[in-house]
Amino acid sequence: MKKIFILTGEPSGDKLASSVVSKLQQNHSDIEYLSVGGSHLNKLGIKSIYDLKEITYIGFTSVILNLFKIRNKINETVNKIIEFNPDILFSVDSPDFTLRVAEKVKSINPNIKTIHYVAPQVWVWREGRVKNFKKFLDHVLLLFNFEKKYFDKENIKNTFVGHPLLEKKENLKTNLSNKISENKKIISIFAGSRTSEINILLPILLDFIQLMNEKFNEYDFVFHATDQNKDLINNEIKRTNFNNVEVISDENIKAQILSNSVFAVAKSGTVSLEICNARVPSIIIYKMNFINFLIVKLLVKTKFANIINIINQKEVIPELIQKECNSKEIFRSVVYFLKNPDLIKKQIDEVSITLNDIKSESSSSNEVSNIILRYL
Repeated sequence: MKKIFILTGEPSGDKLASSVVSKLQQNHSDIEYLSVGGSHLNKLGIKSIYDLKEITYIGFTSVILNLFKIRNKINETVNKIIEFNPDILFSVDSPDFTLRVAEKVKSINPNIKTIHYVAPQVWVWREGRVKNFKKFLDHVLLLFNFEKKYFDKENIKNTFVGHPLLEKKENLKTNLSNKISENKKIISIFAGSRTSEINILLPILLDFIQLMNEKFNEYDFVFHATDQNKDLINNEIKRTNFNNVEVISDENIKAQILSNSVFAVAKSGTVSLEICNARVPSIIIYKMNFINFLIVKLLVKTKFANIINIINQKEVIPELIQKECNSKEIFRSVVYFLKNPDLIKKQIDEVSITLNDIKSESSSSNEVSNIILRYL
């Protein structure tokens, strides 16, 4: 029996990995899996060697404070992978964790094929890392076509597979009448998947909802959460007097809620592409502690945080970062868009053109599963 070890570092990677494994399981029931994964892989019957929460860190300072713990986790993970002895180590995103593990595994057992999905963003910072990848990666799977030049330059085998969040999904229709009012418009809110992000952004977002409720009475607000952070968000909402706020973690319901939304406020990250693909206008928010922000400013080469803006080299989707990420600025931006349908149309039109350039010909999960099968 062939074996694959799936290595993720956070909920978004777990979700991406599960879409690939789901494709593999459809036609190949003879593959054995083990993982560092979360709820999405777990639903496919794939065991994780420990809880994903144990390695989900954000920001430079939290990584520094947890260096000893991270080093131990890397070594523990390497040992488990070597013991499992897979044909393929399939790592997904979270390069500061997954690629350190992959490098150590390859040095111990060069026969294990290493395939990494979601290339590190070398176009944002630390381009010099690419040279090192050649030593231990057999194949890199790219979400964006413009990334190819960085890996071609070092003769690293790579394939543009497109972004999975842009795939058309067949969602089961669910009755949402108990979730949202018929006479209300939905504003979807994405506060992040990591606890540390939510702790920073949630108070700001709740203040924003308060401002909206003082001015309008026609909106319902829906937080899109992971299974892991749903309770955290719900507990904070219970402290308020809001009766027009809901928290959803079911993927199928989240997709329907988003497609029925008039607007979205989202933490900077890959979820922005999902929002764009649903043709929902949005703004991007992000805030980190001051020390982390200074380090990022020194290291990052790009002017923008959002991938759509980076590709276009202009602000197609407004970004409220750091001190601009406050309830009043979010309120002003959202209201400005809601009162200007022409602005909404302009954003959606520009985004649609960009998305057409980064979609794969079939589907990302199909492309990735086919490449994995070539190595088995």
